[in-house]
Amino acid sequence: MSTDPSPAQRAESLERHLRDHGVLADGEVDAALARAESADGDAPSPALGARVVARAWTDPVFRARLLDDAVAALADLRPLTVPVAVLEDTPTLHHVIVCTLCSCYPSELLGPPPAWYKSFEYRSRVVREPRAVLAEFGTEVPEDVELHVHDSTAEQRYLVLPLRPTGTDGWDEQRLAGLITRNALIGTAWPRPAT
Repeated sequence: MSTDPSPAQRAESLERHLRDHGVLADGEVDAALARAESADGDAPSPALGARVVARAWTDPVFRARLLDDAVAALADLRPLTVPVAVLEDTPTLHHVIVCTLCSCYPSELLGPPPAWYKSFEYRSRVVREPRAVLAEFGTEVPEDVELHVHDSTAEQRYLVLPLRPTGTDGWDEQRLAGLITRNALIGTAWPRPAT
């Protein structure tokens, strides 16, 4: 039985040590995380990815550039050092992303990957039984929709451009971005419905 501390315990201990030695102020880490994930921030986060998708939904020229060469299309917003390809969902095709070897993920755009993305269970099962895994996320992909699983690597990362929810005509980018979750950008969820 291992007595090693968990990653969360190690992070808490490190943060406490840095605070005790005057390197960090109380609440500084939480504030930094909140800034990074702010809907109007430019730091890598699901919010930044949501803004990219919302722009693609409202700007056909940007959408075409994004699908053709995402690195060039995103250069003004967030320069990327690893190639990212954007995969567009259609009514008959749905994409889902995995890294079967480790946890390659478009971190330069979306921030750190979720813990489940790095898990052996997700990495192995989504390739063999993608519909079952997506159903466990609450995402039922109809049988008449083709499902493509894309394997990220150290040299190539992927981002899903999900279908725009119905009932969102006339919505601005900010309102649309509120419908897009990190899981929708990976393909394990649909965007939130219009309300």
